Amino acid sequence: MSKDDAPDFASFPVRRRGSYLEKFETGQEYDHHWGRTLDIGDSTLFSTTLAYFLPLYLNEEFAQHEGHPSRPINPFLVLCTVVGVSVEDLSESAGPFLGIEECEFPTPVYAGDTIRAHSTVLDTRLSASRPGRGIVTWRTTGYNQRDEVVVTYVRKNLLATLEEL
Repeated sequence: MSKDDAPDFASFPVRRRGSYLEKFETGQEYDHHWGRTLDIGDSTLFSTTLAYFLPLYLNEEFAQHEGHPSRPINPFLVLCTVVGVSVEDLSESAGPFLGIEECEFPTPVYAGDTIRAHSTVLDTRLSASRPGRGIVTWRTTGYNQRDEVVVTYVRKNLLATLEEL
């Protein structure tokens, strides 16, 4: 291809990827992708990698003694999974993660449960300390395949405004 035949890259449209403040409105809802099935190997690897040696997640007899039918999945793996399935819709390529609040695990997750997530925008606002940035707050709920709530939390991210992208 000669220089004269080269495409004019400056004329190509820019496709915005990721999240920005104006993408979100209070009350907006997201059903995140199809979810993920968790198994006991996921939980064991997660727990031992993080040195989270609570016997409830590693010892079948202990879990049954505590009233569980089998070892439950480590709830922090459930949380990480739900955050992970929500990222594409909410915070992919966005700014800093500002934290999680009001996190609850009302129903245990067991091997073979498939976890999916739903989020609602609670608030959007411009940042008082970071010009050209804003804070988005979501409530995210994780469900198992029986539509039982397995985790719920409030999460915040700092996002650029559209004009700052």
